[in-house]
Amino acid sequence: MDIGKRIKQIREAKDLTAKEVVTAADLQPAMYSRIENGKTEPSLSSLEKIAKALGVKLSDLFDEEDKLADVNSYDASLMEKVKLVEELNEEEKKIVFSLVDALVGKKKLKDALTNVLTDVK
Repeated sequence: MDIGKRIKQIREAKDLTAKEVVTAADLQPAMYSRIENGKTEPSLSSLEKIAKALGVKLSDLFDEEDKLADVNSYDASLMEKVKLVEELNEEEKKIVFSLVDALVGKKKLKDALTNVLTDVK
């Protein structure tokens, strides 16, 4: 599979429009269209931007296996929530981000303590 087809496959599996990817990746629409249609080979920096905009690892753009079955519902739901957060006022956004940071910090601490306790045994 060529890279353009893979990008389009991932984009469609995540229920994103080309315009959403173009905006998130900060690319010119015509360039993105040529990439998706296989008319041009993207640069590494463009691929990194596209992967980030799609919410996947760069290596996923080269993965031939179709692992996208679980992507649809979970990622679509996550994207909807992110869009809703973007509509909040600045104070509400700060509260959401603080909560997320606290939860992520708690998980990192728990993982670190688990690793320490595992190493001690």
